[in-house]
Amino acid sequence: MCPCSLDIPDSPAVFPYAIETLVPQSGRMVLLDRVLDVSDNHILVELNVRDDGLFSSVDQHVPAWVGLEYMAQAIAAYSGYHRKCRGEAIGLGFLLGTRYFQCSVGSFPCGTKLTVRAEKIIEAANDMSVFDCTIAGQNIKASSKLNVLLPQDSKKFLAGKGI
Repeated sequence: MCPCSLDIPDSPAVFPYAIETLVPQSGRMVLLDRVLDVSDNHILVELNVRDDGLFSSVDQHVPAWVGLEYMAQAIAAYSGYHRKCRGEAIGLGFLLGTRYFQCSVGSFPCGTKLTVRAEKIIEAANDMSVFDCTIAGQNIKASSKLNVLLPQDSKKFLAGKGI
């Protein structure tokens, strides 16, 4: 695992990388605020639901289905962290699908603090993985399993596919 102060007992959790350096998204599409914890098999991130018009409505809510993107970005941050630890560039990942997204609310009020946890439960030799993901906030619970493809070399993977 990559060295950072998260592993030092009685130390404030200071994560060494800004979230923007771990995900392929940029600008307003980076929806997460910071990493709280990471290990070989999971990541825990935090975000404040934004009212910037990107996904928010006039009633200052973000639809619950955006939770899938929060989960996908948590997985991207997990992958980016481990790639950084290995001295590799951040790569693209692909959300292949989800199973049974369940959320206790229809939308997230803007300004709400949420934590997203993604735990790797299956990793196949063909770069496919399954993550068990949860979102938690005040009176908010969401869960889903996300199927993702995290190719070692996304440029090579995309070559010749017309993308």
